[in-house]
Amino acid sequence: MIRLSKDARREQLLEAALGVLRERGADGLTLVSLAEAAGVSRPIVYDHFGTRAGLLLALYRQLDEHHRAALATALEAAEPTVEVTARVMSTAYFACVTDIPEAGALSAALKGNPETEAAQNALDAEYTAMIARALAPYSSLSLATLELRCIGLLGAAEALASELTRGRTTVAAASDALAGLIVGDLTRR
Repeated sequence: MIRLSKDARREQLLEAALGVLRERGADGLTLVSLAEAAGVSRPIVYDHFGTRAGLLLALYRQLDEHHRAALATALEAAEPTVEVTARVMSTAYFACVTDIPEAGALSAALKGNPETEAAQNALDAEYTAMIARALAPYSSLSLATLELRCIGLLGAAEALASELTRGRTTVAAASDALAGLIVGDLTRR
């Protein structure tokens, strides 16, 4: 076995966890299945994540960080208009859905455990605040009201993502619908 630094080993384990998630779904992702997939001993996995809930949350955090970084980069490069900002947001959202379609199952697996659900809710609140800040220049709403609207828009995005993963729509159609909802909500009087 190659000896890796703690950070490198954690990255390797999270990469393997994503593979297990893709192959077996969230229910199949356990500390034991991860140890087997990564080719490491169980104590190594337990040392990094402690519990299955800790593993699921670590993977969710990594996916969230990746998505937010991609969105931030795209927003920085985008033309500063409400239409372009809405398009960038919707494109980034559905890129995450298509890149990691198992993220919905991972999110659902975090529900029901107070510790993981609270951490997931905090990450979701940070994401909501991020998109509200990006949309604030195009809205006369208070930031608190805009964040509430963004929560509603994310609910719509999740519903569209569900349609996409069921094969009932395309990425382009889902992205168009979400961008239209964002622009429509901000531009209506």
